[in-house]
Amino acid sequence: MKKISLFFCVLAAVALVFGTAPVTVQAKKVRLNYANFPPAPTFPCVQMERWKTEIEKRTDGAVGINTFPGGTLLGAKDMMDGVINGQADIGCICMAYQPGRFTVTNATSLPLEIPDAKTGSLVLLDLYNKYQPKAFDKVKVLTMFVTAPANIMSKAPVTELSDLKGLDLRASGGAAQILKSWGANQVGMPMSDTPEALQKGVVKGLFSSLEVMKDLKFAEICKYITITDTVIYPFAVIMNKNAWAKLPDDVKQVMDGMIEEQAAWTGEYMDRHVSDAIAWSKKEHQVEVITLSPEKKAEWHAPLAPITENWIKTAEEKGLPGDQIIKDIKYLIVKRTAK
Repeated sequence: MKKISLFFCVLAAVALVFGTAPVTVQAKKVRLNYANFPPAPTFPCVQMERWKTEIEKRTDGAVGINTFPGGTLLGAKDMMDGVINGQADIGCICMAYQPGRFTVTNATSLPLEIPDAKTGSLVLLDLYNKYQPKAFDKVKVLTMFVTAPANIMSKAPVTELSDLKGLDLRASGGAAQILKSWGANQVGMPMSDTPEALQKGVVKGLFSSLEVMKDLKFAEICKYITITDTVIYPFAVIMNKNAWAKLPDDVKQVMDGMIEEQAAWTGEYMDRHVSDAIAWSKKEHQVEVITLSPEKKAEWHAPLAPITENWIKTAEEKGLPGDQIIKDIKYLIVKRTAK
């Protein structure tokens, strides 16, 4: 009888160790959906895949992220509200597509001479951290970054301001205002729609950062680049607040720890990629790069001053410290460039 009792005690102990115990300590893997709107090879999606890989690695596989490039889960204009409403846990937005919604952060897309994508990405993040714009109250910001400065890509050469008069060029946000100041006919559309628009002749070129010459094969159509290095396009990666609240604290710590790192990494990647895209375009498609003389550059920049002045006025009418925001951006450019 004692042997039988001992047997059942041992059996119970084995069951406890190999049966019940693992069930109580095994953590449930977190699965998150991350939506993005440009095609997979473009830099916003490259940074998305890098962030996914690092998060999965740094959480030892406790977090798994499903990525959806190319608007397969949410489109560009639906991204912010789609994340707020929970259609995706995480999304990447281009703030220039909704200029009235993201007034503070879109100030970085004014012609303020941000020199490169790394500097711009960190300046944008610094600006967000200082002002905490209400536009982001309903989401958690996971990182921010910008494109490299915008330049003209066109089917015909653009060497003079007069060449831009009435020319149909794709642009959005702050870049759109610059084209209008130069006399061009700005056509607004998501970047993903631009290849077809170029092929059909709806637009004769575009005003954007130059990585798309390679990423979207614009070099096959746009045989000329005019270097203006004028403005950037700001982006943000945002997360649904309910999804964020459900994350374990250690996972939140990992994600918070990557906010600035991811901004800097994306900027550096973008700057390298633009250089590669220019070299590729020249070699593979004989694209001509047109550089403005200092005199012409001053001539091109002269009509742009009212853009910033008008932005300050509009921002202050909304109760925002417009003049101080511009001063902060200029200070942050110097600060980040010096590092």
